[in-house]
Amino acid sequence: MKRISVIFIVLLISSQSYAQKPRARDLGVPFVGTTGEFNAITDVQGVEVGYSTIISGTGENTVGKGPIRTGVTAIFPRGKAKKFSPVYANWYSLNGNGEMTGTTWVTESGFLETPIMITNTNSVGVVRDAVLKWYVDTDWYSGEDWWYTYPVVAETYDGFLNDIYGFHVKEEHVLEAIENSTSGKIAEGNVGGGTGMMCLGYKGGTGTSSRVFKIKDSTYTVGAIVQSNFGAKRNLSIAGVPVGIELKDTLNYEFNAPPKSRRQEGDGSIIVIIATDVPLLPHQLKRIAQRIPLGVGIVGGRGSNGSGDIFLAFSTANENAFNRDETTTVQSMPNDLLMPVFEATVQVVEEAIINAMIAAETMEGINQNKAYAIPHELLIKILKKYNRLEE
Repeated sequence: MKRISVIFIVLLISSQSYAQKPRARDLGVPFVGTTGEFNAITDVQGVEVGYSTIISGTGENTVGKGPIRTGVTAIFPRGKAKKFSPVYANWYSLNGNGEMTGTTWVTESGFLETPIMITNTNSVGVVRDAVLKWYVDTDWYSGEDWWYTYPVVAETYDGFLNDIYGFHVKEEHVLEAIENSTSGKIAEGNVGGGTGMMCLGYKGGTGTSSRVFKIKDSTYTVGAIVQSNFGAKRNLSIAGVPVGIELKDTLNYEFNAPPKSRRQEGDGSIIVIIATDVPLLPHQLKRIAQRIPLGVGIVGGRGSNGSGDIFLAFSTANENAFNRDETTTVQSMPNDLLMPVFEATVQVVEEAIINAMIAAETMEGINQNKAYAIPHELLIKILKKYNRLEE
């Protein structure tokens, strides 16, 4: 189980590992497509994910003291041991009420040169600074005299459960997420940057999924990881079923004294990272990133005015494409063969969001504000009603 930064645990945490929590398919939710071994972004060879989860305190919010419900997520396209090994990448924003640093250079250069970090809205700066320091301390650039770098750090807002203006994410938490990065099974729900997030009327957080498919005689993988904190309950759709409408009378949020804001139902954010081993060039990865909103829309996202819906896609193929001095030769999948990649992208985004919700547990935060987990038994009952439960 991932190491968790805890000052004083106030929520019950199961003794089983996070990776063993029920997932959407465990409940019988039907999805299209064949998953990889772990049904996770880490099914793309080389990708590693790590978390630091910070849970502390109960009761009334005291700025600077808590309660704290936040964290950091780290994603390494080729694993942290590989050090400096850029991948082709590109990004897209459905609605820009949010932040992902470093993206202008990703588009300009065509390369993602750094790990991807995800945290809460007010901690982007400290996470970025900590990553820069980590580069120096670990010689990330492997001895090169590298005079600039732009870490990619994204965020979603957790201020309804977390003392967000207490600035509780520190350098140590960034380093913890990096150190914990691993391949294989990864945690979902109330973990990492997704710890204090809410989604489509219920507790949200971190989720992941993957698809394996063939293009001609070659097998490829697409994987997604999401930090899901968006959407209105009335729009929640699972397996084509209007679950949000069916669950309209169930508890979802309880805010006793939320921070003053102009937040409207449906506001929030979602960060989606797509990884693939399909040999794609940056302009093609832009096309992949532009398909991500289709998966978000399937489950109920509408690109709310107050939502930061920001997406990045990268390819681990063409490992030697980046070279500062020499001409390189790279492979590229023909555009006419990309439809399986588009379809897999939509499928993994849809499932990753639902996995985040299924794994998430009810959480009480500042001022006794509470976000309830989606009720599994009622969800199963609704899917049966619509003949959409996979036995």
